[in-house]
Amino acid sequence: MANKQAPRIGFIGLGAMGMGMATTLVRAGFSVKGYDINPQAGERFVAAGGASVESAAEAARNADVLILMVVAAEQAEEALFGAGGGTAALPADALVMLCSTVAPAYARQTAARLRTLGLEMLDAPVSGGVARAAEGKLSIMASGSPAAFTRAEPVLAALAEHVYRLGDECGQGSTVKMVNQLLAGVHIAAAAEALALGVKAGVDPQQLYDVISNSAGSSWMFQNRVPHMLAGDYTPLSAVEIFVKDLGIVLETGKAQRFPLPLAAAAHQMFLMAAAAGYGRLDDSAVVKVFEQLAGISVKVERE
Repeated sequence: MANKQAPRIGFIGLGAMGMGMATTLVRAGFSVKGYDINPQAGERFVAAGGASVESAAEAARNADVLILMVVAAEQAEEALFGAGGGTAALPADALVMLCSTVAPAYARQTAARLRTLGLEMLDAPVSGGVARAAEGKLSIMASGSPAAFTRAEPVLAALAEHVYRLGDECGQGSTVKMVNQLLAGVHIAAAAEALALGVKAGVDPQQLYDVISNSAGSSWMFQNRVPHMLAGDYTPLSAVEIFVKDLGIVLETGKAQRFPLPLAAAAHQMFLMAAAAGYGRLDDSAVVKVFEQLAGISVKVERE
């Protein structure tokens, strides 16, 4: 039964990360109305104890906090300000939590637009992966007014193991998330390149993974993504297209700042190559398939 003192939640975006976050809130006792453009996602959310609605406006109606966990700024724009969008249905004192990865400039602009409507926004992108989303153990990189933080506090506590307060201005949270995505994208591309090189040179891929995982060259992304490559399982948890977008945000920001980003640019090209080869909707670890094609190898470990 929902906690009567808990804020009522509208949740837009029930993808891999969003589903974990929304179901975590349900388990924590919040009343959550979820919306996703994919009806099957809504059905899964109902099976997990949530309520599914058929539009962003329905999710927003009577919500104290409206959470957006959509893929891109274009989807956030439509969900908030488009026909059937959430802002028209939100109560006057509601809070919008933008948890998607968007350009810092977009986060600032959206907060300003919401402010003209009398609505507060917390710029609150998340990191940690699907498993941590489902466990309520995310890291949230948040910025916004003290009032926004106060109103978001119970929601943040339910979703995150680590909440980083990064300032009073929306955009700072998205800036830190952008830096995180720079590193994450470079790490995944480098892991794929390293694994493929080792296999091309005759090293057993499983042994290579075992050694590097316990050596200085390892990273969280290496340990998390290489098992997908070894299994040949590219069921999307975070798709190749996500890093085409996220590294694109990195490069656009670098261009605006007149800041060179050679490693981010190289990684972006690898994800673009993977998308161009038809792997855009596969898991981001499928970037290794570009190296497999170029080198005429397979990194998959055949299991008996």
